Amino acid sequence: MRTLVITGGTDGIGRALALHHLAEGDRVVAVGTSQAKGRSLLAEAARLGAGDRCTFVAADLSSTTGTVSLAEQLRRQHPVIDVLVLGAFRYQLTRQETGEGFERTFALYVLSRFLLVEGLRDALEQASRPIVVNLCGTGGIRAGELHWDDLQLREGYRAFAATMQGARANDLLGAAFAAEHPDSPIRYVLYNPMFVDTGLADPFRQPVRGVVKLLAKLFATPVERAIRPITELIGSPPEAVLSAYRVRRRVDVAGPAFDPVDARRLTARLRELTAPSGRMSE
Repeated sequence: MRTLVITGGTDGIGRALALHHLAEGDRVVAVGTSQAKGRSLLAEAARLGAGDRCTFVAADLSSTTGTVSLAEQLRRQHPVIDVLVLGAFRYQLTRQETGEGFERTFALYVLSRFLLVEGLRDALEQASRPIVVNLCGTGGIRAGELHWDDLQLREGYRAFAATMQGARANDLLGAAFAAEHPDSPIRYVLYNPMFVDTGLADPFRQPVRGVVKLLAKLFATPVERAIRPITELIGSPPEAVLSAYRVRRRVDVAGPAFDPVDARRLTARLRELTAPSGRMSE
């Protein structure tokens, strides 16, 4: 029986993956913020006859302190973790800061993913075929850049720019992991599911919300179909320490988006920011 930890595990792709793997006989720890959605997942797991193999953990992953505490809790409760799916994300229309002084998209989309992989690496390396699946915007998308002098986007915040900065940062997180842990048994997969019908319209106000919902209905991939390539990767991890996919198309991880110098620069900056003395310093 494998143990999967899924952030964003009560919604969209995360929830669908949780239910799929529960039906396969795996154990799932779903991390989310909504108690109501957590109860809904647990009820569905019970209907599948998998209630004893499903756990919901409420956590605010935009908090670095909370993320570090979550990793410690998960290591204690699950000394062996086979799969870590990083799926927690929210499109932030306006700039908001966390209580620790970080821009919320950066905190949730970049810092939490970095900290969880760091914090759970030992537990993952105890598994026979461990894999990290980072659901992000990888795959040769030209949009987006890291604002090295203003990672918190205090100047001229735009939601799309914040999201695309996060996507580029996650490419570098994968590159940094491969460079720092070349002999690790963990397979780190960056995976872009593209346009999936997962509630993307929710953050918007009308009439934009209605337009996005219509576009999703017409063009988005249903979530049940969107998870199939992900479950295949989980079932048969790639040979390389780092790989990237845009749905089923393999992405070259030797390109400039995965520059090792930038990757080292980013992780050094993240370690600096998340050290107790570094919080709220930028």
